[in-house]
This record gives sequence, structure tokens and C-alpha cells, in this order.
Amino acid sequence: MYSDPRVKIRNYLNETQVITNRLIWVLFFIFALTFVLIGRVAYLQVASHEQYTTLSQDNQIRLSTIVPVRGNIYDRKGRLLAMNRPVYNLEVIPAEVEDFEQLFSELGQIVNLTEQQINRFKKIRYQYSRFESILLKSGLDEQEMARFAVNQIRFPGVSIKGNLSRYYISGDSTAHVIGYVGRISDNDLKKIDRNAYRGMHYIGKLGIEASYEYELRGELGYEYIETNAHGQTMRVISRTAPRAGRDLHLSLDLALQNAAMRALGDEKGAVVALEPATGDVLAFASMPTYDANLFVNGIDHKTYDELRDNELRPLLNRAYNGRYAPGSTIKGLVGLALLQAGVSADKQVFDRGWFSFPNSKHKYRCWKRGGHGSVNLFKAIEQSCDVYFYETSLALGIDGIHNFLTKYGLGRRTGIDLNDEPTALVPSKKWKKQVRGGDWYKGETVIASIGQGYMLATPLQLAVSTATIANRGAYIKPRLVKGYGDPANSESYQGRSIARPVLNQQPKDQFDEVIAAMKSVVHGQRGTARTIKTENYTIAGKTGTAQLVGIAQNKKYDADKLDKKYHDHALFVAFAPVEDPQIAVAVIVENGGSGSKTAAPIARSVMDFYFENRDLPGDYDNFYVFDSSLSGGLN
Repeated sequence: MYSDPRVKIRNYLNETQVITNRLIWVLFFIFALTFVLIGRVAYLQVASHEQYTTLSQDNQIRLSTIVPVRGNIYDRKGRLLAMNRPVYNLEVIPAEVEDFEQLFSELGQIVNLTEQQINRFKKIRYQYSRFESILLKSGLDEQEMARFAVNQIRFPGVSIKGNLSRYYISGDSTAHVIGYVGRISDNDLKKIDRNAYRGMHYIGKLGIEASYEYELRGELGYEYIETNAHGQTMRVISRTAPRAGRDLHLSLDLALQNAAMRALGDEKGAVVALEPATGDVLAFASMPTYDANLFVNGIDHKTYDELRDNELRPLLNRAYNGRYAPGSTIKGLVGLALLQAGVSADKQVFDRGWFSFPNSKHKYRCWKRGGHGSVNLFKAIEQSCDVYFYETSLALGIDGIHNFLTKYGLGRRTGIDLNDEPTALVPSKKWKKQVRGGDWYKGETVIASIGQGYMLATPLQLAVSTATIANRGAYIKPRLVKGYGDPANSESYQGRSIARPVLNQQPKDQFDEVIAAMKSVVHGQRGTARTIKTENYTIAGKTGTAQLVGIAQNKKYDADKLDKKYHDHALFVAFAPVEDPQIAVAVIVENGGSGSKTAAPIARSVMDFYFENRDLPGDYDNFYVFDSSLSGGLN
């Protein structure tokens, strides 16, 4: 039988085995994939159930914070000082933006975006959640709002939100005491509880706004909002209302504050007025000043540089942070210290115009070159005789002066309800050893006895020490906030700075002696402040002049030959009426020269206004406004 070699015989058995093996591998692979899929489903549905359920809900339910309304600030007669007014802000949710550079470029064609605003946004965006709305630009005007509304569809994640912005009605006259709020900075974020400030863009920076930040800011509210796939709100699931910030009621009298600012006029200086019985601060003026509203929504670099670099230093709160040699204003206190130490008020000292130590040619001069002749304590205070205190202060020594003056509020914090109060300085032997690394000399005690040398005080401390004399030794902490209220339930609370008086024990007749001499400063025929005498009420006061430049032994001080910045500082402290003290005042005028000619008339002007208007209602002073542009300040 013939067989064709080209014909191949198929091996069906072998082919069947190959196909079977392939099917087995395919089935194994399918089963393996199935087990992997089942395992993955089990992991997602069981092990990770809570996590993915939460993520799924977050796609539909969003937690939104509700920012509370910041509390208002009022003066003692109910005049509004700081309030909130509506503004419209441009805010961005980073998670919904793909290209920020493109966003800024296109958005900048619709609204006015500055480089500073863009840089600030870039800097802080990583400090917040990607899903949290972040401020880009505040205070949109009507035209910007209209242009954005038309183009909003082009900018996913960007929206206009109505908000409340801080506004200071008395922006310049109370800037140093109320302070201001500003945008939360990097440094602020390091100090605050971020959860308490979610959705907030502002925080108190200075003054009352910073010191009472917790009371003013309120507490956040929350909303759980259901959204669709496009992020649009469908419904509010639940809501926890915010607690509005508490309204503060200050001891400050806005009309008197404005009167003090006007009295200072073009001068650099400060006025502090207190109510001796309570410690209430009635006026807290510092000149020159600035408009606090400039800082609320972010001050531009040019304006800030002008304020910072201005030689008049308008940003310095002279009433609080200004530290000056108190000069002769402390002679009443030193007189009390002498009486307490046993020095008789009748002790006579002969003033020939200078004092010197035995076997020394150095002369410590009196302001009156010819001297005052024979003087006792009364005349020494009335006529401000330096030589009397040069000689008698040696009985006290510097530590005696230090211990007494600090009890009356000098050289230490007064306890006022403001943050970061300075201490100033009443020197002692220990202080000089620690700070200067040297011994104390008697000549330094002589200079300290008239408020010169190392001694420094703030206007607030001088006002407190004067009020303590008026109280005959009862020291009361000064306070700016009398109380605060809760807008939600109309509850009111007392301010936190109230304190019982600390009595500096001393016989009544010693206070009578010193106060009588201080009264004669104004009402006596030879008093250094007799030019401000009034028949309407009695004043007990003390003038002071703080020397800024040294004078050689054989030279005479001639202000006309010096630039004004080297002229003496002028000071004056007083309280009135003497019989029933209602107000204590401290005035400092930088480079003002004579305390009697410059500072005393300012104090008299402030006290006149106080007694003429204190019983009038809060709306009486519409005419009595303060405009810093007319008074040497900076708008």
C-alpha cells in the first residue's frame, strides 16, 4: 500500500493533553484573580469599612465653621469706640484649584490683586486644610464684586463671602489704648489654638483688642452641610450656633480722651488721667498718633514704612511704653519718705544755689542759680528746691528711696489690664551691682532724689503714684475695662482688674503736710505752677523738668542754643479737688522745656474739661471730636 510522505498523522492524545493543561492554568489564574478580588472586597468592606464610609460621607457632608461676631467696645458713657461693619472678601478653597498661577493671572484681570496679597496667600495656604476657605483679598468694592459675579463660573473654588470687618470710630484718638485687630500671622499661628480660630482671619494685635482677645472673639459655631457632586449645598444637616464675643465697657471717657489729645496739640507726649477712688482710667492719650483702621485689613508697605520711620514715632504708645526721667514730680513722694524716716517737716536747709560733699569741688546745682535761701519741706516742694532734697535724701539712701517709691507704683508694673506692661526703673544698690557691675555712690543718690540719673517712670506710673498720694496711701490697680456683657443674654460681668486697695501705712498728718505743699505749688504765691491756679476747684500738683543733656560745672543751660530734640522734657502731676479727689493727672511733653509753662497748662485744660462735662450724658460731645491731621498726628 502506497503512503504519501507529505501527509502528517495528528496525535489527538497529545493535543488533548496540551489543551487540558492550558485550561487548568487558565482556570487556576481565574481562581487566583477571583480570590484576590474577594480578598480586596473583604478588606474594603470589613477591615476598612469605617475609613471609607467616612471618606464617602465627606464627599457629601462637609463640616463648616461659623465665625462669631466680635464684641463691640464702648466707653464709660456708652459711646461706641470699636464696631463691626459688613465687608466682602474673596476666598479660595485650595482643593478645588488646579493651577494657582493661572488663577492669579486670570483673577487679577477682574479684581485688583496686589503682589502682597498673592504672596501672603501662597505663604499661609499650606498652614490650613486644603478644604478650608482661605482669604485672598478683603474689602472688595461694588465694581469688583459685579465683575467677579459675572465670571464666577470660570473660577471653581473661588467665592465672595460676606463678613464683618473691624472699624474704629475714633480711629486715631484711641489707637494706642484700644489697639487694633489684624490678619493672623505666622507668629500668631504658633501661639494660638488653631481649632479655636478655624475660619477666622483676624486676631487682636495690640491694646485692649489683644488683652481681651478671648472675651471679644467669642466661640465658633459649626454646621454639617450636605453637598452634591459639584460641591453645591443641598441642605444643612445640623447646626451649633456660635457664641458672639462679649461687649467691653471701658472706664475711658471718649470726650475727655479727645480733650487730652487736643490739649497736647502738636507736642510729642502723653496724658494719663485716673479716678483715684476706683483706679478707672479716664484718659490715656499719646501724641502723635495714627489711624488704627489702617492695620485691620493689612497695611501696605509704603504706609507702614512711613509710620515706622517717622522721627516723631507715632506708633509708640508714650502713655504706656514711654519711659522718662520723672524729674521733680517725685519730690512729694520723697517728702513722704523723709517724714516716714523721721526727718522733721520743719528741718531747715539753706540753699545757696548748689550742694557739694565735704572736701569736694563738684557742685550739684539747683534749678534756681541764686538759690532759695532757707527752706523747709513745705517750701522745698512748693518752690521745687533741689538742694533741700540733695541734702536730706542722704538720710534715706538709695535703697530707702527705692523701697518707698516702688510701694507707690514707680519702677514696677502697675497691674493695669493690658499685656506686656513695662517696669521702668527705680535704681538700688543691688540693681547697679547686677546690671552695671559697680558700687553705688552718694552722688547718684543725690541725683536720684530729684528724679534724674538712672530713674525712669512711665506716665501711667506717675498717674498711679499721684492717685495714691490723693488716696493718702491707698494703692488701687488702674483698669481700663469696667465690665463686659454677653450680647446673647444681656448678662454683664465686672472687669477682671478690680483689686482692693493696698494701704501704705503712714500717719495722716504726714500726708496732710505733703498735700498742703503740693496745693501751694498751684495756689501759693511762690508755687512753680501758680499760673494755672483756678477759683473753680483746688489742685494739688508738682512740676518737673527732666534734663536730657549734661551741663559742665561752669556752664549755664541755654535752650536757645540747642536743637529742640535736646530740650528738657516737661512734666506735671496733679489731683483735684484737694478735699475730695476725683481725678489724678500725669502729663509728659517731650522736649517741652519747663513743666510749669508747658505741661501744667495741659493738665489744667484736661481737668477743666472733666469738671465742666463729667455729669453730661454720653452724646453731648458731638462737637468735641479729635482730628489728628489738625493736631500733629498722622492719618
